[in-house]
This record gives sequence, C-alpha cells and structure tokens, in this order.
Amino acid sequence: DAPETQEQVKKLQAYITEHYYTCTKQILAGLGQMYAAGGEFTENIDAAGGKGTAEFVAEAIERYCK
Repeated sequence: DAPETQEQVKKLQAYITEHYYTCTKQILAGLGQMYAAGGEFTENIDAAGGKGTAEFVAEAIERYCK
C-alpha cells in the first residue's frame, strides 16, 4: 500500500500501454495473478528481482487495482 509501490505499479501499467497494448486495470489485475501463479512468469520475475518478487508485485497490483 506504500505510495512509492503504488506509483511503480502505475508506471508498469503505463509502460505496458505505451509499448504493447492498452493495459486496463482489469488486464493489469490478470497479469498480477499470472505473475504469482507459478511457472515461467514467476520464475522469470523472481530471477530478475529475487525470490518473492513475483508475489510482492502481484499483491501490489491487486491493491492498486481495487
């Protein structure tokens, strides 16, 4: 819920929109769920940011989208 974290989620949403497709809050929420669902998404995010990063980002996205 930290403002800095929520700002980073907002930047992620804007980046996806600018470079790929319009990333609505509904789409972003789905991405967050995929990030922490296990498999390659989780592995790749954790590899980039450290163990637990995918779960942290998924929770931050969930809170941002509410």
